[in-house]
Amino acid sequence: MANITEAINMSFRVDKELKKQADTLFKSLGLNTSVALNMFLTQCVREQALPFTPSMKDEKKEIPKTNTVSQEITKEPQQTKYQSYYEDIL
Repeated sequence: MANITEAINMSFRVDKELKKQADTLFKSLGLNTSVALNMFLTQCVREQALPFTPSMKDEKKEIPKTNTVSQEITKEPQQTKYQSYYEDIL
């Protein structure tokens, strides 16, 4: 990650409920939103692609509630080590 003198602030709009659910999920993974977004951007640049395949399938499917997603993720202990993973990839 860029050192603090090279860091910039970003501002964008996001649905209030989506932000709340994302914050809860990231917290359960030992991250904050800033670290999670930095991980996302780093992965995009490294792979020169999105870290998922955009699709129009199930476009009306509701976003799962955070507690369900975090419960599924935390079933596997190795999945909770994202913070150190992020530090390793930089």
